[in-house]
Amino acid sequence: MTSRFRSIGVLIASNLFGGVGVAAGISAGGLLADELASTSWAGFAQASSTLGAAVAAIPLATMATDKGRRRSLSVGYAMSVIGALAVVGAAMAGHIIFLLIGMGLFGIAQAVNLQTRYAAAENVTLAARARGMSLVLWATTIGSVMGPNLLSVGNDFGQSLGLPAYTGPFVFSMFAFAAAGVVIALLFRPTPSAGTSPSTLPAPNAHAKSSGSAAASPVADPPVPDPSVATEKPLGAIAALRWAARQPIARFAVTLIAAAHAVMVMVMVMTPVHMEGSGDSLELVGITISLHVLGMYGLSPVFGWAIDRLGAGAVAAIGITIELAALVTGFIAAAGNTALMVTSLILLGLGWSAAILAGSSLVATITPPDIRVPLQGASDALMNYAGAAAAALAGPILAVGGFHLVNVVAAFILTPALVLYVPAMRAVRNLTSLARSK
Repeated sequence: MTSRFRSIGVLIASNLFGGVGVAAGISAGGLLADELASTSWAGFAQASSTLGAAVAAIPLATMATDKGRRRSLSVGYAMSVIGALAVVGAAMAGHIIFLLIGMGLFGIAQAVNLQTRYAAAENVTLAARARGMSLVLWATTIGSVMGPNLLSVGNDFGQSLGLPAYTGPFVFSMFAFAAAGVVIALLFRPTPSAGTSPSTLPAPNAHAKSSGSAAASPVADPPVPDPSVATEKPLGAIAALRWAARQPIARFAVTLIAAAHAVMVMVMVMTPVHMEGSGDSLELVGITISLHVLGMYGLSPVFGWAIDRLGAGAVAAIGITIELAALVTGFIAAAGNTALMVTSLILLGLGWSAAILAGSSLVATITPPDIRVPLQGASDALMNYAGAAAAALAGPILAVGGFHLVNVVAAFILTPALVLYVPAMRAVRNLTSLARSK
């Protein structure tokens, strides 16, 4: 038990450092792009970072399968250090393209921070799996709050070293990513979690021969020395997604994660534009986004506890309902109600937290690692690609139909998750009944 607590503590510490590094750099990336080129380039800094996270998700998962989580996470943070260094170099050279490349490498840290939740799931007992994931995710709250507040201090620090404007925060990011990587490399020792759960999905390999039906029986795999290193040849990302498409529970989980994230990004990125255009102050916009971020991470331990007590299906339904409530509230608030706008963003963050944790918990039940870990990487990549696409479409949608249309389109994005929920829960019930009959 002590070793399990130690593993979770190490992941929380690394995510705290990683969260500070990401938030510090992201808050300065758009300003730096604006400084080097023009305002029209500012959005590309965030887009490059998001795409970097999406592209890195699958290779990191593949490395986790082959070499273990410790190698994957520490290498990911090392690449992020190189990215932050490249951003500083690009600023000194005054080259916008090099800056975007550096931001892409910088964004790998976002993929690493996301995959720490799965590392946590592999290092706790089944009864505490969601709580372990949620505690690691909760550590991001501290980084998300601290990071933007380092913008002014970091900028002054960088200029005191003779660096260009807005590069100082990336120096802080370098040290934060390096600290996170060192913590993982030196202190993280995976502790296998034994057993399985009624909703565990069998993989099509030597451990379980599955026809892809919802009623396939659960598989109890023997413990292995490192739960993140597979004993079978791992599937590729596309093959893992194809396998998930035939499994109602996995199909719903992957769809829920991508849809919930796309909805959150689409509404969140357009909220500052809409509020400022409606005459709200920048200070109020900042407070609104801060409360939104607090909603995303602050109550994650509560949702983790609820998943372990009530089941991932129940919390998934709660998450979807809260996101829909946020969109309805946002639609009404679009007429100019600031109080409802703030409420909408808080609800949006809470719904995202519940949905992402519930979906991730379902994905984490898949066994053995040669299918689970590749699917985790593919799911995170799909999540980030969906977020990037939502962010790209949100601007034209706002221009055409205003904030009302943004919320309407976001509601349609949630539709696939709603449609797939019922067959997924039917499959969970079938697996639970089958496990009890044995």
